[in-house]
Amino acid sequence: MIDLSIANDVATIRLNAPAKLNALDEQALHGLDAAYREAETAGVRALVLRGEGRAFCAGRDISDVDPQDDDVMGYLGGIVTPLLQRMSRFPAPTFAVAHGACLGVGLGLLIATDVVYVAESAKIGSPFAALGATLDSGGHSLFLERLGAHKTLDLVYTGRLMSGTEAVESGLFSRVFPDDEVVQATTDAAEAAARGATAAFRASKELIARIRDERLALWDAVDIENAAQAMLCDTDDYHEGFAAFQQKRRPEFHGH
Repeated sequence: MIDLSIANDVATIRLNAPAKLNALDEQALHGLDAAYREAETAGVRALVLRGEGRAFCAGRDISDVDPQDDDVMGYLGGIVTPLLQRMSRFPAPTFAVAHGACLGVGLGLLIATDVVYVAESAKIGSPFAALGATLDSGGHSLFLERLGAHKTLDLVYTGRLMSGTEAVESGLFSRVFPDDEVVQATTDAAEAAARGATAAFRASKELIARIRDERLALWDAVDIENAAQAMLCDTDDYHEGFAAFQQKRRPEFHGH
């Protein structure tokens, strides 16, 4: 169900259950967590997450779930949320390919990824009204922050799904591509990031997370930026970047 491959300092994690639109049960979530741990241990400098088949991820696999004894908190709070937190803390740039259905937990996987490139065919929204359930995995926070309350509740109440183009134009994710180009565009971006100054990228990633989670004011954020820049002065890549600029050549970064 979960495949991991590593090449050129880039880990590629694939959700590989296309017959069920890569819907995730508990076993698959544990496998995804293990794949992220393995990629981190390997010291990769970028990561790509994608799904096989017609969809990225249709959400939770509820085909065998009995709502009478469903342990929702055990599933969401005990398994999904810790996974999303691990993904968001991955110590290198992460990229995701969003195509077809990107719903529920699948949307959460995208939220926990640094950069999301979206296929025109993507379907993003809150289809839970038909289940008597509600949006989960960080969806309310993402939609409210990017769309505002009225558009968020419109999606919740109607169950309407946005196209990939609309999702990007609304500011949800990074860029939209034709379906037959999105995987290559994402892979190219990840490989370029893997050749970059990983410590500097990690500093920006951590700063963005703090500004978001701590709601930092401007000058508090500037203080943290200053400290991060001072820390980077001691890295080999910082020295290489300055030397390359002064010598009018391309830098050769090694990630430290």
